[in-house]
Amino acid sequence: MLQPCHGYPTRSRTHVYTEGGLPIIRPAEAHEADDILALFAEEVQAGKMLPRDPVEVRAGIGNWLVATDLQGRIVGCVSLVFFNADLCEVRSLAVHPDARGSGLGGRLIRASLDLAKRRGARRALTLTRAVRLFELVGFRRDLVANYPEKVWRDCAPCPLKEMCDEVALVYDLDPGTANGKGGSA
Repeated sequence: MLQPCHGYPTRSRTHVYTEGGLPIIRPAEAHEADDILALFAEEVQAGKMLPRDPVEVRAGIGNWLVATDLQGRIVGCVSLVFFNADLCEVRSLAVHPDARGSGLGGRLIRASLDLAKRRGARRALTLTRAVRLFELVGFRRDLVANYPEKVWRDCAPCPLKEMCDEVALVYDLDPGTANGKGGSA
């Protein structure tokens, strides 16, 4: 079970997520932006992930979570993008090849949902090719057209929009909503 652990040694009180040991999931720090970008650089180069602007990553570092191993190396990451007070997107999920298959991706998604809920979001959206992973966490399929905030901000200018193969999925964070999870992540 994912357990929040308060008191991780940072400047502000924060949440660190542990699940029977390492890697731990915690908020990213400003100096880690280059390591985050390096984590998914190969995926970007292969056309499997969209590139992220380093300036935007640094400016929004408070919306990133990272997973670190015993040596403090970043082995996973995920970010949130808020479209408005109610809707956010879970994106830029990446796990180092050596840590894939360990459940870390699911843990990162659940930790991002917890962060979104604590920040007041009512719904989380994702566009992904890793459909099964998100469905296992409790996301359900939807149409991206139902989220004009996403379409106008990210999809319209995307160079891959004419050949997009990502699937839109949504997770309701409010108790008693459509995904039947009662809002628990």
